[in-house]
Amino acid sequence: MFRPFALRSCNYNVSSKLSQLSIKRYSSFLIRPSSKQSRYINHKISFYILGTVAVSTSLYTWKSNILISNDQIGSTAADHLKGDPRADTYEMGLYLASQEEQRRNRINSRKERLKKTKSKLYRLILRLYFAFDDHIWVPLSITYRFLEITIFILPIIVSFPIAYFLSSSINTQTWWFTMIRMVLQSLGPSFIKLGQWAASRTDLFPSEFCRILGNLHSKGKPHSFKYTEKELCGLFQINSLDEVFETIDKTPVGVGAIAQVYIVKFNESFTKYTDGKQWFALKILHPHVLDKISKDLKIMKFGAMLINFIPTMEWLSLPDEVSQFSILMNLQLDLRIESLNLRKFRNNFENNPRIEFPEPLLKFSNTNILFEEHVEGLPMESFLEVKDLITNVSLCKKVSDPFVDAFLKMLILDDFIHADLHPGNVLIKFIKMDNFQKRVISENDESTEIVIKLKQLYKEDKEQYVNFLKSVLISYTPQIYFIDAGLVTELNDLDRVNFIDLFKSLVKFDGYRAGELMIERSRTPETAINSEEFAQKVKKLVSTIRNQTFTLGTVSVGNLLDQMLSMVRVHHVRMEADFVSVVVAILLLEGIGRQLDPNLDLFDSSIPILREYAMTRERRSLLSGANTFTMVALWLGLELRQWMNLSVKQIEYLVKTDQLCPNY
Repeated sequence: MFRPFALRSCNYNVSSKLSQLSIKRYSSFLIRPSSKQSRYINHKISFYILGTVAVSTSLYTWKSNILISNDQIGSTAADHLKGDPRADTYEMGLYLASQEEQRRNRINSRKERLKKTKSKLYRLILRLYFAFDDHIWVPLSITYRFLEITIFILPIIVSFPIAYFLSSSINTQTWWFTMIRMVLQSLGPSFIKLGQWAASRTDLFPSEFCRILGNLHSKGKPHSFKYTEKELCGLFQINSLDEVFETIDKTPVGVGAIAQVYIVKFNESFTKYTDGKQWFALKILHPHVLDKISKDLKIMKFGAMLINFIPTMEWLSLPDEVSQFSILMNLQLDLRIESLNLRKFRNNFENNPRIEFPEPLLKFSNTNILFEEHVEGLPMESFLEVKDLITNVSLCKKVSDPFVDAFLKMLILDDFIHADLHPGNVLIKFIKMDNFQKRVISENDESTEIVIKLKQLYKEDKEQYVNFLKSVLISYTPQIYFIDAGLVTELNDLDRVNFIDLFKSLVKFDGYRAGELMIERSRTPETAINSEEFAQKVKKLVSTIRNQTFTLGTVSVGNLLDQMLSMVRVHHVRMEADFVSVVVAILLLEGIGRQLDPNLDLFDSSIPILREYAMTRERRSLLSGANTFTMVALWLGLELRQWMNLSVKQIEYLVKTDQLCPNY
């Protein structure tokens, strides 16, 4: 028979007195216990409550893996993921398809779990568990995470008035921005990625803030190899890794905020599935990272909504920005998307032997696991460190030219741009090509030996490293490998029209029109402050750059765009995220390109790509007729400017060598 909890708690103490007490006195005893009895009863109640909570939580944590063994989000292989045709870009199509598949799999897995269970009692337990998980446990865990985040960011909030009123002091700003970076670093993968994303948004945040956040590192704590082994055995349906792998180092070569990377070698018997290749890079997500990031994104969305209510902050449209950031995070949490990006890049550059991307194993890549060809290449960072010691600019241009051309092809012809072009994601191999520069005639092992020797010399003797690197650049052709294609940037039709029109205005040095376009085609033109002043500032900036030199050779497109983004922030001009991503990619490109070639001119470098666009009919279908005309007009304008804007030194050289007017 059910008895009240309080009655059961004190039953032992009063049982011996029941025979001596009347019902009335017993009731009085329960209602008005002595202070000693009251303390004892309260302690017992507290003990039972704490014990119940502790046991329930322990059982939930311990048994949840069994209860939801089939409630995990499953996925198909990468080669079966098809983009949603309703999306306006390839990447967004993959994102929508991935999200829909995960939602559908979660629902179906629960249904299958319930269907397979014959016991009505166990089905009831499962239903209760699902309800408890969705409506109690998840909200509680989000609340706990919210409190944790609040504690971490409290020092930032408390110190904000100091930073605001002393904003004129550079040291104060730097100190406060550094504090934000340290807090983001401590809060885990979601906030590290948020900081890295914010570092690229110079249209929203101060340049010093973006610079400091740019130093955020994605290094995380490696998960256990047991988890990796379990995932691989499940993927290949094997009992031991020896059945598939000849070599797999248990220590990861890289650990990020979301995933970690191993180098593996497949058995020879398995190479029939890998086109004869044995060495691959294995990328695997950390356990429970999807769940952790999902909670953080919900909290970020809530925080963005609160900030949006603050006067003068609505122009940032933070809820929209958090939505964009959520898409970026979820794109990285499905490794099938990265593998399909690699395939698309390889198809786009299949006729260019100087540009390569690792080949993915689509059949054996899923949401949590990605296999891609292991590339033994010289990191671009190692090359940039000694570029000044090479002294020969023409040798450096052998590296910079294909790098710049590849980016411009991504931007102008393909509209499919690698969104993370920092030096760490660029490798250099060394190949020999035929006389027509169309086909590689050297073996892959030859390049591997060269790179291994270069890496060894780099550690042991920098002088020998530079000398050997020079000799290699003379004898071989550098081949650029782009890695880490988890994020790409695509412009939809509207954004692409806007970008080309802006690019055209800059080429014509029509700064006022460029300023007008940036406001007219921004997300919220009505929030812009002093539109006329903004257009005049852009006009002045472009005019200043035009007057710096007679030729385009020393014009820094990156510097121009960087200053424009600062103006955008001051005047509250809301740019589309993809549009800004393209601008940031250009800044990264020119940053690397000008280190290798100080005279790099992106306008000039874009002419061959625009020429190819104008001459190839298939490319014209990428845009509407009006936009095609704009592209062709832009190409012709650049051709004319290149022909007219010969520098004084070039003309002097032609006169001295009697090439300007021969035999005159």
